[in-house]
Amino acid sequence: MGKFLLVLLILPLFTHNLRAQDVLGKWENRNEEGVVNSIIEVYEKDGKIYGKVDRIMREEDRDRLCTECEGDLKNKPVEGMEIMQGLVKDGEEFSDGTIVDPKTGKEYRCKIWIDEEEPDVLNIRGYIALFYQTRTWQRAEK
Repeated sequence: MGKFLLVLLILPLFTHNLRAQDVLGKWENRNEEGVVNSIIEVYEKDGKIYGKVDRIMREEDRDRLCTECEGDLKNKPVEGMEIMQGLVKDGEEFSDGTIVDPKTGKEYRCKIWIDEEEPDVLNIRGYIALFYQTRTWQRAEK
């Protein structure tokens, strides 16, 4: 009976940690027509969540540079670029980070979370002041 109670006390710690890991992995970024434009890898570094462009699907776009970006990202290759930075766990979400749109070079405050009804869907919300837009990425691998 004592071992059973110990398992009941410890189990939630592991399942909570597994839930946090759900955002990690590779995700398909699709355009409005549903065509996959790129694969984004979401990973953990120094206790925070980051995302980089792992693969651009159209071969002719793979050498594209972020000409509209500012600072360190200016004129850097989009493929391999770290576009999402510094998100921290906040309940079921990860927030307080930023995301860059390589097409426009604009940086937005960002939060991400797994869709409650579809665990293979990642919601990405970018903010400017009080305005926001939410996009979804589909899990590329299980």
